[in-house]
Amino acid sequence: MHHQKIKTENILSQNNKKVPLSVNYHFTRKCNYECGFCFHTAKTSYLAPIEDAKSGLRKLADEGMKKINFAGGEPFLYPKYLEELLRYCKQVLKVESASIVSNGSKIKYEFLQRNKDYIDILAISCDSFDESVNKKIGRGTGKHVEKLSDISRWCREFGIKFKLNTVVNAYNKSEDMNENILKIAPFRWKCFQVLILENENGGEGTLRDAREFVVTDQEFEEFIQRHSKQKCLVPEPNNLMKNSYLILDEYLRFLNCTNNEKTPSESILDVPVEKALMQAGWDQEAFIGRSGIYDWSKQPSNICGNNQAKELEW
Repeated sequence: MHHQKIKTENILSQNNKKVPLSVNYHFTRKCNYECGFCFHTAKTSYLAPIEDAKSGLRKLADEGMKKINFAGGEPFLYPKYLEELLRYCKQVLKVESASIVSNGSKIKYEFLQRNKDYIDILAISCDSFDESVNKKIGRGTGKHVEKLSDISRWCREFGIKFKLNTVVNAYNKSEDMNENILKIAPFRWKCFQVLILENENGGEGTLRDAREFVVTDQEFEEFIQRHSKQKCLVPEPNNLMKNSYLILDEYLRFLNCTNNEKTPSESILDVPVEKALMQAGWDQEAFIGRSGIYDWSKQPSNICGNNQAKELEW
């Protein structure tokens, strides 16, 4: 994978135009959780016709997309839709990596068993191993950590890379997660600093008000230092996160976050991908700088638990 990573970085650096190498497709905004800091809120209930979604994904692949990440909202609210897109991307488009970001609550063992060959990475969002904190945040009703443990075990059984996403916020900033991270053993642990986007969670007429969750740069750094021995840790403060992701919304428009809000491009169903990319505000160098290119295909990898997680019993 090291040689593949160098090759991929060279494609970006040698190309005069931007390449949509890794795309985050938020195909739904609907969610069954109510996380107070959510920065992609349920402003619409739109779900693109499956053929439109496939057409957009085909266009992206033709322009160089190697990795697709399905997110929301909660993508597992539409399991058949998600399954069809996963299989299309891996079987027809032959993308290197297909991943999902989920809160985990709707994931079923049978889905992973049936689609294990079409999922490279499954990322679960978990902000605390204390259920009372999760409930304060709005992440579930008290069973979140238990389900997280189940999913990590299922991923190991089916050879799917298990990833963890944590939003560092006012309620979990002092938590020591080291012991639990070693137990659950993700291959990659993303830690994000709470991000305010004015038209999503800024509090002025938005569905979420994330201002009470904000942490200072120093508080975020203290959390990162507390967990610095975790080799899988990938910290993302606001300055790295905001413009380094290619976000495609439910209408297949890129979302430009450069002005502290999400401004949509024209849809890639209507204009060439290259034109929409020019409107996306995507910082390709920042994408590379935040380790956006990594071992994203299903291959053996080092994990936080030093490959001992298979021996764990929950």
